[in-house]
Amino acid sequence: MPSNDKLFAYNLGQIVPLNEATLHISDLSVQRGYGVFDFVKVQQGYPLFLDDYLDRFYQSAELMHLAVPLSREEIKQVISKLTDLNKLPVAGMKMILTGGYSEDGFTPMNPNLLITQLPLTLPSADKVAKGIPIMTHDYVREVPEVKTINYSMGIRLLQEQKASGAEEVLYAKNAIVSEFPRCNFFIVTHDGTVVTPASNILKGITRKNVLSLAGRRYKTEVRDIRLEEVLQAREAFLTSTTKRILPIVQIDEAMIGTGKPGEVSMQLLQDLISLEVEQVAAAKGW
Repeated sequence: MPSNDKLFAYNLGQIVPLNEATLHISDLSVQRGYGVFDFVKVQQGYPLFLDDYLDRFYQSAELMHLAVPLSREEIKQVISKLTDLNKLPVAGMKMILTGGYSEDGFTPMNPNLLITQLPLTLPSADKVAKGIPIMTHDYVREVPEVKTINYSMGIRLLQEQKASGAEEVLYAKNAIVSEFPRCNFFIVTHDGTVVTPASNILKGITRKNVLSLAGRRYKTEVRDIRLEEVLQAREAFLTSTTKRILPIVQIDEAMIGTGKPGEVSMQLLQDLISLEVEQVAAAKGW
C-alpha cells in the first residue's frame, strides 16, 4: 500500500501529488469554516453507492448556495483517475467544496473543489463483537440536513468523550435524540421494530441502505425517538460509511438490552456487507 506522500489528489482543477495540494488562507473554509463535503468508500477500486453520495453532495452545495465547478460525470472521471493512481484496496474518497477565495473574508466567491483519497480502516471484529459505549449531549447541529465542514461541537467534546470512555457522542435536544457528529442512530424495540430518528439529522447513505435492508426482515419506523425510549430499547446501533454498523451496548451510565450486541444489529451488518459485495461484483461484471 502506498504511503500518503505517494498519493494524488484533485486540487483546484488539477490532479497533483497530495503533499503539493494547497489552499490560500483567504478561502472561506479557513476564514469562516464555510463549505460542504461528502465521503465515499472505495472498495476494490469501486466507489460504493456513488450516485447517492453525489446526490447528497450537490444538494448540500445548493442549500449552502455554492455552485459545484464540475458536473457529476466530471467528478466521476476524477474519482476514477484518483482510484487508478492511488491503488488503495479500501479507501475513503472525500469531496470538499469551499466558499472560495473571499475578498472581504465573509462573502462567498467562486467555490474551490478538492478531492482526496486516503486509506480507510474499518472497525475491528473485536469492537463489533463487544459493542461500544456512547455518551449523550444536549445539542442539535445547525442546518443538520447539510453535510457542512463545521464539526466544531463534535471536536470540542472529544476530551469529555475520552474522559467518559465513550466511543461516540449522541446529540439530543429536549430529550429527543437525533444523530452523532459523523453517524446516524437506530434502536430496536422489544417487538423487533427497527427505528431511526426522522428530524434534525443528516440523511446518511448507509442509513438509507440499512433502512431498506431492515424492511426486508423487520418492521421499520422513521420518527422521533425520546431518550427514555432509547434507554429501554432491546438494541441500539449506529451507521456510517466508515463504520458500517456498530452495536451500542451502553449509553451514559445505562446498559442497553443485555449489554451485548443484539441479533438484529448483527444480522443487518451481515446484510450490509453482502450488499457491498454485490455492488462491487456488479461493477466488475462478476
